[in-house]
Amino acid sequence: MSTTIKLVQGDILRPQVKATITDDNTGNIIDITGATCILKFRAVGASVLTDTITGTVISGPAGTVVFPMSALSMAGPAGDYEGQIQITFPSGAGTQSVFNTLRFRLAAEF
Repeated sequence: MSTTIKLVQGDILRPQVKATITDDNTGNIIDITGATCILKFRAVGASVLTDTITGTVISGPAGTVVFPMSALSMAGPAGDYEGQIQITFPSGAGTQSVFNTLRFRLAAEF
């Protein structure tokens, strides 16, 4: 993904990041019905996660999930961050990480 998601430190009404999960090879939507989705969030270049955000599946058949940015993710120092979505499918079907990372820029609050 080439778009940078812009955030501001300390926003009380934390933004929500909406994602549609698709197959990178075919572009087809992946059904995430019953799946658990998390967004691993960290500063660019860091090896330690800043936060792990649990998403809410809005429509499993449409592959849509929403991640509410937490107070912890919005409290870090201003700068560039990245996120990776991980999906755990139901009934022991396995876990899959989305290859493309999300890019974030956290601006200092005025």
